[in-house]
Amino acid sequence: MGLTNSNKIISTDRVDCSGTLKVTLALAASPDISSNPTDIVLILDRSGSMTGSPLANLKNGAKTFIDIIDEATDNTQDGNIGSGSRIGIVSFADTAVQNTQLITSVASLKAAVDSLTAGGSTNHADAFTKAVDLFDPASTNAKVMVMFTDGKTTAGPNPSPIAAAARAAGIVIYCIGLTGADGIDPNVLNDWATDPDASHVSIAPSDSDLENLFADLAANISKPGATNIVLDEVVNPDFVITSILVPTKGTASMIDATSLKWTINQLGSTSNEGATLEFFIRHVANTSGTKLVNHSISYTDSENNQATFPTPTVQIDCGVIVQPEPCPMPVDVEIGRCQDSLVYDVGDVYLESLGRILQLNVNLKNVCPDKRVALGIILTEVDKHGDEHPRGMKTITVPAHHYPFCRDVLVKCIKFVLPEDLDVSGGKPFSLCNDRNFRVRVIAHTIDFDFKCCDF
Repeated sequence: MGLTNSNKIISTDRVDCSGTLKVTLALAASPDISSNPTDIVLILDRSGSMTGSPLANLKNGAKTFIDIIDEATDNTQDGNIGSGSRIGIVSFADTAVQNTQLITSVASLKAAVDSLTAGGSTNHADAFTKAVDLFDPASTNAKVMVMFTDGKTTAGPNPSPIAAAARAAGIVIYCIGLTGADGIDPNVLNDWATDPDASHVSIAPSDSDLENLFADLAANISKPGATNIVLDEVVNPDFVITSILVPTKGTASMIDATSLKWTINQLGSTSNEGATLEFFIRHVANTSGTKLVNHSISYTDSENNQATFPTPTVQIDCGVIVQPEPCPMPVDVEIGRCQDSLVYDVGDVYLESLGRILQLNVNLKNVCPDKRVALGIILTEVDKHGDEHPRGMKTITVPAHHYPFCRDVLVKCIKFVLPEDLDVSGGKPFSLCNDRNFRVRVIAHTIDFDFKCCDF
């Protein structure tokens, strides 16, 4: 069967600015179908949410799948599934129907697919039951189910025990999910599919992707098992790789802060086999937004299998940052070659006392949306007797944020100039090497509020 699946998933879709998340790479491979006869049941969702283009694209995908298996089993697209392999069709809505038995006629399989019409609810339990009933327990053929669905279970009992019993009987289950009108729960598909979940579940974001997805799955099922696998992963430069766990198969190593290499000698040599690699990345940029996790990923093996990986994104939240006091603008001055002196007017500078600069950051907690904040910072210096001496006060209006919820706001770079001739902490007069002791008091109030006077 060759490479039967490739996937990439992340542990969360949202992290803080310096947050960490886990990335899982997954591969699965099985032996050549031409020398390992396989019975395959396509389980196709025809519920009401499949009406229109989803059903049309599903039919094209299923028929493409049948054609690829046809050619793979006997090296020709002759209208007959060869080498002892067979395909059956089960479709489902309120209940499931065995549209065909396990047969070899490509024309009959395609006719069954073309006859499907959309309508009704979604009964996954009956679909699994009818699919299991197609397999002959006495047959030595490998057994594979390909479950396609675009929604959650809305009819019938819980399908999980039926899928679990099928897996226990040696049936390999792949799940293809379409993000449809009824919504799809990846966790449920993971529960139904054969382990490792990441290599047996794929999600199509739109129905236009279905034909390619079914084609990729059929091509991977029909090729030889994969050997001499090399996978090179490069993450988005806004992230760094912090650690790599030992993969379930092969070896992995970090090339640099943003790239790694995963190698596997062979996968799927005698039976369906999966492999996963988990590693952790940390966001190191200072910008918020939706960001791609990986910059690039490449896969090669000796059988020339093709691997397509999702491109997951994560929402980065660097918070609300306010910088009320900009740093002074620099003036560029250049001394030319062989010029031993230079007089240059750098412009006007406002007078400030000489001394150290104390720069404060204040994190305002739980500031609600569309509310400005009046912020006051009072600075005093403490002498050796514990008495306080004023060293300045600043008042700042913090602009409102427009997030849909209350959140923290970081006010950065509030600067106080502290002349040395005001040093009351003790030590050598006017020395920058003295310890100086200060106290900071912060007062914050919301300016905007919802109170209105009553009109009498």
